[in-house]
Amino acid sequence: MNKKLWEEKKTSLGNAIIIGTVLAIIGGVIGANWNNIFSGFAPYLGFSNNVSNADWSSLNEVYNKLASSYNGEIDEKVVVEGAKKGLVEALGDVYTVYMTPEDSSDFYNDLHGNVGSGIGVEMGLRDGYVRVLRTLPDNPARKAGILAGDILYKVDGEEVWSLSADEISKRVRGETGTEVEITVVRDGKEKTFKMTRETINNVSAYVDYDGKTAIITVTRFDNDTGTKVQAFAQEFASKGINKVILDLRNNGGGYVSAAQDLLSLWLDNQKVLEQKSKHYGNTTSNTSAGRAILKDIKTIVLVNGSTASASEIVAGALQDYGKATILGEKTYGKGVVQNLFDLSGGSTLKVTTAEWYTPNDRSINKEGITPDVVVERSYEDINAMRDPQLDKAKGL
Repeated sequence: MNKKLWEEKKTSLGNAIIIGTVLAIIGGVIGANWNNIFSGFAPYLGFSNNVSNADWSSLNEVYNKLASSYNGEIDEKVVVEGAKKGLVEALGDVYTVYMTPEDSSDFYNDLHGNVGSGIGVEMGLRDGYVRVLRTLPDNPARKAGILAGDILYKVDGEEVWSLSADEISKRVRGETGTEVEITVVRDGKEKTFKMTRETINNVSAYVDYDGKTAIITVTRFDNDTGTKVQAFAQEFASKGINKVILDLRNNGGGYVSAAQDLLSLWLDNQKVLEQKSKHYGNTTSNTSAGRAILKDIKTIVLVNGSTASASEIVAGALQDYGKATILGEKTYGKGVVQNLFDLSGGSTLKVTTAEWYTPNDRSINKEGITPDVVVERSYEDINAMRDPQLDKAKGL
């Protein structure tokens, strides 16, 4: 589409944001008054009456008014699911989330890299829009010509620009061999690509070599990520490796235990983080002993604005101990810990339970890790297959 039409679309986006804000306020009002809700409604929400002494009468009042006056059918299951989401969203914490059984299944699949079939793009919210962050090698999106920085505008002809990255991702995925049509906006103009979905090979870690330099890329922290990287490292001596580049760019985190396992390659039974929690107290986590086979190897860690959570634990600890040079752009700044609680019916509650601090007691939440060496990499660099950050790291 032309730039004028795209400006009109952005106006529509503003209206959608206003509508979304109104809905959020309604959910917030319900959530904020949750303590005044009648206990008789609690069983519908999956809570027992003895969990707290809260008065649940106001929610029951709302529900009764709807039931007696709403000019339409009320799907009780949908209403209850909405009430659960409203309760959690009223906390105002973007990391504390109620997930329906379907959401929960998708979350666990994403966490373990079981993304099924798709087109091989990583996407995220940037500058107010869900954009392509990068395309994966040897996957349909890159072959078709989709580029980093493209705004996800339509899927199969239906506008999706007002949806979250997770919601768009669900629509892009599908059965292997089926077709999907993706429309992006690039430089104010629409571009449409028709692709056939393929099974995405989404490993959590892999290694490449450049002479005597090993380049370890960790895309997420899965249960076996630490074990994978330890296996790589055990081969380094025989290959004469004298430098390691650890690439944590676009790594949104995962299991903290996997981050500890990875850090055990550089830190021998040393503190890597402290968790401070209102309900669970303060706890300190150390690396394993006797595995630090890379402690004397020159190490550079690559980070960017999408390096988050467990990845920041790794970068922060290696920086505090002087075991690595951190290179790239300031990290995301997610220094809070979530626990997963399985609920009845297959739903899951992801709750922020603690904040974590680096070995030197630095809080990273909303602050991020500032690189020792700042090097930017633009969308233009990515699409042109240029990597000034990696080039700089190789030269250090």
